Amino acid sequence: MKWRKEDLEKYVQAKEYIDTILLPIIPFQLADDAESEKHAFQQEVMGIFGSEIEQELSGRVMLIPSYYYLKEGNKEVEVQRLNDWIAEAKDQPFQHIILLTFDATWKKYEKELDGNLLWLPGLHGADIRTKETQGIIRDQVKQLTEIIRSYWQ
Repeated sequence: MKWRKEDLEKYVQAKEYIDTILLPIIPFQLADDAESEKHAFQQEVMGIFGSEIEQELSGRVMLIPSYYYLKEGNKEVEVQRLNDWIAEAKDQPFQHIILLTFDATWKKYEKELDGNLLWLPGLHGADIRTKETQGIIRDQVKQLTEIIRSYWQ
């Protein structure tokens, strides 16, 4: 399920079965043109990952809106804000919170987060429309869905 009216109506009817949140966390910054382009590309790819994982695990997973943060911002503040988002989700009650990111710096803060952080190695400068890139994404989605399923056991 995705964060849209139609899916939320279904969610309300089937809350007891949907126990996992997918929360993409995306860096944002405009100071460096090359970095901005890289982050915009990663946002596009993360959108694909989120949608593919949500489809693969349909009926058990809710893909919520991405969390954006300033790349050079204070991570301790962002950890607290993320944990506030997570607390809101756990009140529903979602049992499993999966945070998806391409930003390896989040690994330093993983233990402070109230969810499971999955760091994805970034695809740099690839064309997301090529068969090769789509194949890489499919392979990574398979691996990620297996990791997520392991949290359910």
